[in-house]
Amino acid sequence: MSAKQQKSLTVITIIAMMFLYAMISFVTNLAAPVGKIWGASFEDPAQAERMGMLGNLFNFLAYLIMGIPAGNILSKYGYKRTALLAIFLGFIGIAVQWMSGLFDSFAVYLFGALLGGFCVCMLNTVVNPMLNLLGGGGNRGNQLNMIGGTLNSLTGALTPMLVGALIGQSLAGKEIDDVNVVLYIAMAVFALVYLVIRLTPIAEPQATGENVVYERSPWAFRHLTLGVIAIFFYVGVEVGIPATLISYLNPKVGFAAAGLIAGRYWILMLVGRFIGSTIGGKVSSRTMVICVACVAIALMVAAMLIGDSIMAKTIVQGSVIQIPLAATLLVLCGLCTSVMWTSIFNMATEGLGKYTAKASGIFMMMVVGGGIVPYIQSVIAGHNCLLSYIVPIIGVLFILYYALWGSKNVNTDIKVD
Repeated sequence: MSAKQQKSLTVITIIAMMFLYAMISFVTNLAAPVGKIWGASFEDPAQAERMGMLGNLFNFLAYLIMGIPAGNILSKYGYKRTALLAIFLGFIGIAVQWMSGLFDSFAVYLFGALLGGFCVCMLNTVVNPMLNLLGGGGNRGNQLNMIGGTLNSLTGALTPMLVGALIGQSLAGKEIDDVNVVLYIAMAVFALVYLVIRLTPIAEPQATGENVVYERSPWAFRHLTLGVIAIFFYVGVEVGIPATLISYLNPKVGFAAAGLIAGRYWILMLVGRFIGSTIGGKVSSRTMVICVACVAIALMVAAMLIGDSIMAKTIVQGSVIQIPLAATLLVLCGLCTSVMWTSIFNMATEGLGKYTAKASGIFMMMVVGGGIVPYIQSVIAGHNCLLSYIVPIIGVLFILYYALWGSKNVNTDIKVD
């Protein structure tokens, strides 16, 4: 293959991975707002908050189950076949969630959310290391992941907004059928993406198969182990901040407006990732995380201290409404969380060589934090929404520790060729 053909194939592969990056966010961010529809059927507000987050919990529980198997599948069958299997599972998962409305079954919905989680776990296992490797690792690999993250944030912003627009001002009396349009769109997109990826020649950036010899376990790398813990907290923070924000604003401005305001968090994540993608080739992952972690902690602490005492005006659907300034501060956290995922992933997998695929599976396993951490936060939020932000503050504190001290690779004696 000529150098020109190789370059063209690499570009096609990068574009395909970017598209999959967008689908990850679409499926993930569908779980929380749809789950709140089911949760609204429970009369006790605290119970409704907890049950509404169960779909999100099941979506992320899939990472704990599928994380290591996904890494093994990637090592054995390669990136393309792993991606195709993930897309197929995503289609089935969305179809099952649609069927939950037909059977009026919360349990069926939870099963669909679990299958959707299997899908996004496998897609994450494929997309992140592949873009990192195609970029040659380091700052360039981080930059490609930032660009993919920009698309990820775009779909993340549109999903709660679309669901909120379909539901309207109140959750009362709403059924899963009210968001069938979103589910139809998701199934159609999955079918289209499956065909595109199947017909796209994807370059495998590293050797895969059973011939690779692993002298040590990926857990032997200290910076990977601590990075796994950091990503557990990060995904919980990323999901918990906007999900609880909807619950905080819902009694004040209605579900539709709350969804639109929370959607701005994801828009700011898009902006942050776009900025990150432009400077990612010059600014290290470590520096990015240290800066944004400090700002995120300051914003959440300020929101908790201010509470409802200071109001601010905002425009929603063409109307000027008043919301607590605390909500605006929480929305601004989207700028901070925007660059954490790819930066933590790159720090955790830097220098792993042939261990990257297996390490990616381990890494994905702990994304279950995106279900566990917000669920813990929802238990507190059922009594006091703003007080519950102590949970993501603790998570960001650990992420700050990881960037400052835990991300250094001290296992340079391990052979990674």
